[in-house]
Amino acid sequence: MRIIYFTHSVTSCWNNGNAHFLRGVARALRQGGHEVCLCEPAVSWSRENLRREGPAAEAAFGTQFADLLPAVRRMPAQDEQSLVAAVAGADLVIAHEWNEPALVAGLGRLRRCGGRFLLLFHDTHHRMVSDPAAMARFDLSAYDGVLAFGESLSAAYRRHGWGGQVFTWHEAADTTLFRPPPSIPPRRDGAVWIGNWGDGERGEELHDYLLAPLARAGIPLTIHGVRYPQQAMAALRRSGAEHRGWLANAAVPEVFAHHLFTVHVPRRFYVTHLPGIPTIRVFEALACGIPLVCAPWEDSERLFTPGQDYLQARDPAEMARLMRALYHDAGLRAALAAHGLATIHARHSCAHRAEALLAIAARLRGATEEAA
Repeated sequence: MRIIYFTHSVTSCWNNGNAHFLRGVARALRQGGHEVCLCEPAVSWSRENLRREGPAAEAAFGTQFADLLPAVRRMPAQDEQSLVAAVAGADLVIAHEWNEPALVAGLGRLRRCGGRFLLLFHDTHHRMVSDPAAMARFDLSAYDGVLAFGESLSAAYRRHGWGGQVFTWHEAADTTLFRPPPSIPPRRDGAVWIGNWGDGERGEELHDYLLAPLARAGIPLTIHGVRYPQQAMAALRRSGAEHRGWLANAAVPEVFAHHLFTVHVPRRFYVTHLPGIPTIRVFEALACGIPLVCAPWEDSERLFTPGQDYLQARDPAEMARLMRALYHDAGLRAALAAHGLATIHARHSCAHRAEALLAIAARLRGATEEAA
């Protein structure tokens, strides 16, 4: 199968979590014998910010993902002629929601005007419920279906009339990259949190469930991430946390390996409006065999087993207690790491998601042929 994916960027993971998942799925599809082309604009916000991290940061993709380099296509223009060339011979075309509405509409026109490929829209954000006006700018009238990264987001699309044409397609861990270290480093200490401050969508939660409880427990905390405003940096300094800035996603397993546990603090919308959708860091942490403790969130789809795959806090006081337990109890850490790793290997790798995508395409292809 020839699969074309239009993304904001696959070569830059600077504040671009979708690149983590897309790289893993593309790798799995290519290993399965499928042809994959990853189309990104010649200029993108994520890549421009990555460049500011220095030449080594920009060049890292070519070293860390050399097997994917032949699949990447930079598009100087995204006009109709360029899109026609990009989708030539495609069986399946996917457009991520972090694309310009004009590109999404242009692909729809090609599909409507005789395009023989299946066309899917991939949504991995909360804008469908938090900013419906922004999502209304996307013309999806010619699309064959929607891939939503959680059941609660799929339900939102169903309420907008998509019915059986929306499919829940969770994120997952690239287990070719995210795996336990081959040997335990001689020094492992403290907690690590890898994430971006973003747009203030979890500022209170980061204080209540990350900074404050670790400071009270006297547990060292290292933070990696970008887009931390001055007030956030001041909060980190007050708590004693060490902020080490941007971290390439490929370097995350090595960082995890040098710490005792990590923390999941979901953005507010994934607790209040789209419950059941974890960040991709949950999948990646468990795949690396690092114990995980979570701020309140509802695993409504039963992706994991709380208490066995990770620890779940109901309030800040319980978070502090669980953090102390993880810090001091090596047996608890080992049990959580083993169970979480087994869960990832059983059902939450990018190879699993590649298989699911092929099954979705086969189902839609069958429906299209019946309708014809």
